[in-house]
Amino acid sequence: MTASNPFLSDSHRGYEWPVHQSLTQGSLPAVGTLKRTIRKLLQASNPTPSTPSTPFSPLKLTENGKTCILFWAKKLIVKLRNHTHVDLTDRAFSPSARVDLKGSSCSEEKAILSLRFGDVADLKGLVISFLLSNTYYESTAQSWFSLDSVHILYNRTKEASFNATQIYAPAVSSYHCQHISSLHKYDTLLEPSSHGDDSLLWHITFIDFQIQAFNVEGGRFSPASDCASFFTPAILMGLLMSLILLLVLAYALHMVLHLKSIEQLDEHRPAVYLESEAESEPGDKGHAGQ
Repeated sequence: MTASNPFLSDSHRGYEWPVHQSLTQGSLPAVGTLKRTIRKLLQASNPTPSTPSTPFSPLKLTENGKTCILFWAKKLIVKLRNHTHVDLTDRAFSPSARVDLKGSSCSEEKAILSLRFGDVADLKGLVISFLLSNTYYESTAQSWFSLDSVHILYNRTKEASFNATQIYAPAVSSYHCQHISSLHKYDTLLEPSSHGDDSLLWHITFIDFQIQAFNVEGGRFSPASDCASFFTPAILMGLLMSLILLLVLAYALHMVLHLKSIEQLDEHRPAVYLESEAESEPGDKGHAGQ
């Protein structure tokens, strides 16, 4: 989408709307049937509450008297490498928050959430923007929304852009993830968009992240589709240890059965020896008489 898009604010003009890497028009989202089933099972067994149980309420964008975007995070931290480290949580979500949502907008297909923090530390005019899209897929007979990219604008003219990967959910749900970050230790769901801007100099992290930009009802989050993967490192380690213990148990059972067979063989050996010895005695006596 070019700069002529009516949803782009002045701060976003001059670059194209990024194409989400894992979603293409008319195709399935980049998630298999198994992964979608696991996500639904996780949602059913441990649903994310529709309203976060924290002191701060979700950030709301309202248009025409109706809430169209909800956003919340337990922690929102940005860091300019080897320089500025800023916790923006209070500025974004506290009752006395000074964040400005100017430039945000929403429709049935596109949404922009623009958080204008003003001057923070030595960063002038800090703005964090989320670009989201909503697409209908015939193969699943439902719409899916995705977070396409996150942008950091600072010092009036400088920008760092991050492409979002695998951040999507059914449009009737909200999306929740324990960590959304550009750091490798958090699976890097936000990747620097290019080497030409300042994105490589920045790290951005959201803890307990939740967002919904479409089909918001009653000003509350819908039940969340969670990013939790079935095969987490802890689960994989547990499966590996279980396999090792199973192999040890199988080897131990094999050795026990082998020892029992040896014992049974030893018990029968004396009887066989005596019987053969008894059969050979008459012959031996006959030879002795001759």
